[in-house]
Amino acid sequence: MPDTEAPPTVAPLPAVLGALQDPVRLEMVRRLGEAGGPLRCSALYDTISKSTAAHHFRILRESGIIERTTVDGQTWVRLRTEEVGAALPGLLEAILTAASRPQK
Repeated sequence: MPDTEAPPTVAPLPAVLGALQDPVRLEMVRRLGEAGGPLRCSALYDTISKSTAAHHFRILRESGIIERTTVDGQTWVRLRTEEVGAALPGLLEAILTAASRPQK
């Protein structure tokens, strides 16, 4: 049986924007957005330590942007697209569009 961990609601706009302002967290969200579904935690980072990644996951989870699920000892992360869209319409789509543009 899955063990899911997510806040019941999406945080207010300042907290969500604060969570997304860090380039590492923004990259994690971009990868989740491109995947279109849950990913293993390890697929969301490659240049930082596991403990640093856990810190970033906690911030994203507490702001309501992601949800963590553990199934058979494997940890998966899902972008809470519908929940964020209901609380802050258009924000996540705009963030994902901007994050996927090539940097100049």
